[in-house]
Amino acid sequence: MADLSTKIIQLLDSQILNESYASNFYLALSYWCDDQGLKGCKSFFLRQSEEERIHMLKIYEYMSEMGVHPTTPAIEQPPMNYTKIKEVFEKVFEQERSVTKAIHEIVRVSTEENDYSTLNFMQWYISEQREEEAVIRDIIDKIKVIGDGGQSLYYIDKEVDKLNLQIQAAEGGEEQA
Repeated sequence: MADLSTKIIQLLDSQILNESYASNFYLALSYWCDDQGLKGCKSFFLRQSEEERIHMLKIYEYMSEMGVHPTTPAIEQPPMNYTKIKEVFEKVFEQERSVTKAIHEIVRVSTEENDYSTLNFMQWYISEQREEEAVIRDIIDKIKVIGDGGQSLYYIDKEVDKLNLQIQAAEGGEEQA
């Protein structure tokens, strides 16, 4: 017998799809960046892809712990063609905002249903989304300052690579704690 309502199960299954899609989206972006010679951006998006996969797996595990067999979704092909790095990061920001909205909906329904287990579980996702949106907003701000043409791409790539290394170092510190 599942300890989750039908509505929560549907929302969590939908969030598995969101996280799966985000992982594939970032993977596709990493190789678009590779084609553009943006190795720092490629590394950033590869790390993001793996992070989204971990987010998905956490939901699978939570649902299993709650006595529910999660649904493994079919994943839509992410967009592959971009003209500028600014466009890439703007699409990423839209993607993250969409995920945040879906997480907030799970929290809203969990609150309405007095489902404190799911509410507690989703708190980590709320914090994670706030951080992810802030990182992407920071990158977009840097692109606005640096520009996104010609030589500017070199500096953008270096800034994103530096940011990626900082995030990796911080994540390494969290894992050891």
